[in-house]
Amino acid sequence: MVNIIVVFRKLDDAKKIRSILQRHGFTVTACCSTGLQAIGLFDDLRNGIVICGYQMTDMLYTEIRENLPEDFQMLLMARENLLPQLVDNDLVCLPMPARAGDLVQTVAMMQNAVEIRIKKRKSRPKVRSKEDMEALSAAKALLMARNNMTEPEAHRYIQKTAMDTGTSLVETAQMVLDLFSL
Repeated sequence: MVNIIVVFRKLDDAKKIRSILQRHGFTVTACCSTGLQAIGLFDDLRNGIVICGYQMTDMLYTEIRENLPEDFQMLLMARENLLPQLVDNDLVCLPMPARAGDLVQTVAMMQNAVEIRIKKRKSRPKVRSKEDMEALSAAKALLMARNNMTEPEAHRYIQKTAMDTGTSLVETAQMVLDLFSL
């Protein structure tokens, strides 16, 4: 689920945006009137979209943007005369007042982009630490010595056992080492 935080100087404006989005099936995590409230939410949330106005009661949108975590995107809603000055690749802008359809389509597009980015990050192979690599190598060596396996067979055995037990390769390798050290 992609979190949506709505931040506007007037809390009523934020609630109106939330209402429009909820009517179209989006879940809005929070509505705020200060940038500090929004920034405080970032620690608890892994990803999301911040929809904000140009200026909140305590800061400009730029300060929120500087504190945006990697898996967040910002939708800036500002008067049309301000938008030409705000051209940036990482910033999505909508002129105020915005039509509900434009808002919904833009948020849907942004939500899709965040979800794709998260999927790509999850599909990247994880880098193992030196200790993890040593545990895997030691477990394979133990299986090769005790069970007359080749290195690929030992690796496949650890891999299959990990899948069958729902554990990681490193956890399975550690179990093999613990089992044979008894």
